[in-house]
Amino acid sequence: METTRDLLIALARRYAFADLGALAPAAEIAEVCEFGQRLLSLDAEDFAAEARVVPAELRRRARACHMPQTPREQPRGALESLRPAYGLLLEAIAVRWHRRELSPMIAAVHIASEYLPLLAFEPHLGHAGDPARWPAGLSAPGSRFGVIGDRECDHTKSEQSATNRTLRVSVEPAEGWRAYFDRQHSQVAGALAVCAATCRNPCTSMDWIDPEPRADLQMRARTALAFAETPLVRLRHAAPVGHGFGVPSPEEVLDAWERSRLALDKNPVGAAASKDDGFPLPGLPALFAAIADAPIEPSTLLHGVSEHVVRLLERHEAA
Repeated sequence: METTRDLLIALARRYAFADLGALAPAAEIAEVCEFGQRLLSLDAEDFAAEARVVPAELRRRARACHMPQTPREQPRGALESLRPAYGLLLEAIAVRWHRRELSPMIAAVHIASEYLPLLAFEPHLGHAGDPARWPAGLSAPGSRFGVIGDRECDHTKSEQSATNRTLRVSVEPAEGWRAYFDRQHSQVAGALAVCAATCRNPCTSMDWIDPEPRADLQMRARTALAFAETPLVRLRHAAPVGHGFGVPSPEEVLDAWERSRLALDKNPVGAAASKDDGFPLPGLPALFAAIADAPIEPSTLLHGVSEHVVRLLERHEAA
């Protein structure tokens, strides 16, 4: 017969941090579970919240995925590089898949699609789209980037508003900075991809990148935009069905991903999605890595939290 400890350990190994936190036999365990649940929920605002009972290495890795809450906060976390955050996104997607929590899984895929263009730009920017460090060339003479109302610009009105804001948000108070990230930063990501890959009336906004690397960026940014339009990401916006909101079945998710892989297989970057790598959505890590032009694999951060909780439970039982 399973003991209470066995059941709690099973919850920890299923990454059921919220349930386990409510049942935790000690405050220390509950605090670690809260930390793990923030990570699983992709609550990037609070990844750097104090959790002294969590091992320093896990806290350090979480801070690398954290979104700074003020213009001058250090370290810069996900604004320094999005690669750790995408590793966590992949791990969260896999955990949600194995738990058959498909609605939050598709939500994580949607988040990944919104910021994917910044992953493509990171090798050229030297950071992950930090508004405090945009290159001067982005708003050089002749650039329409951030110019509101310019009819020659391919950006939508909301993208023009977002790009205009991003050029000055680093001198705003912390409240304005947080509001920008809540509502507009993902639009800036898409706007940058439009500049690099699909603009019908190119201006000087991308001239700070030399022609050869810009051609490579164009392919990766175009693929990032294409991913956002795939059947997999569109599942996030599925219409209500029956008497409630539809939640896709595993079969529907896999079918949407297979159709997405075919749609993406138009260039060497998109073809990376065809790789069979054992991930629940085969080829998704390879696609992100190809768009980033850098290695990206599922992290082991959630797994590390799970194993730490297991050790705490075993230690508490033995005490």
